[in-house]
Amino acid sequence: MDILQLIDRLEELFNESKNIPLTRNVMVDEDRMLDIIDQMRIAIPEEVKKAQQLLGQRDRVLAQAQEEANRTLEIARQKADQMVTKDMITVEAQRRAEQIVAQARVEAENTRMGADDYVIDSLTKLQEELEKITNQVNNGIRKVEDEQATRAPAPNPVSQPVDK
Repeated sequence: MDILQLIDRLEELFNESKNIPLTRNVMVDEDRMLDIIDQMRIAIPEEVKKAQQLLGQRDRVLAQAQEEANRTLEIARQKADQMVTKDMITVEAQRRAEQIVAQARVEAENTRMGADDYVIDSLTKLQEELEKITNQVNNGIRKVEDEQATRAPAPNPVSQPVDK
């Protein structure tokens, strides 16, 4: 289950809880709350797996870009070799080959930069979501602990004889 859905369920549980008269405290179904928290503990590693998948995608994109750059460079070299064999167009062939190699390098670098930007953006968004979730979970835990602390029984005053 998605972590945001679990947070919604936790909030729904809180909203459905009964108010304790004359306080800001509520009574929460402990079993339901602990069940939701357990599900959150399971869901967070899923978010981490998604981040790892994004890193894997980045590596594949970079490998493809490198392979494409290598192919383009090889094609450029082959074309350059063919052109060099012809005396009348040797200078033009060298210029064109250098242009193709430069273009291939620029394209490869642009592809790498685009892949890096995509991964950075995706991981930044994931990090922000995880920080939000962590804050919400911590706030929920603190609230429940505060409510639990306020529900602790007050010490009974000892009856003392009244002096007259």
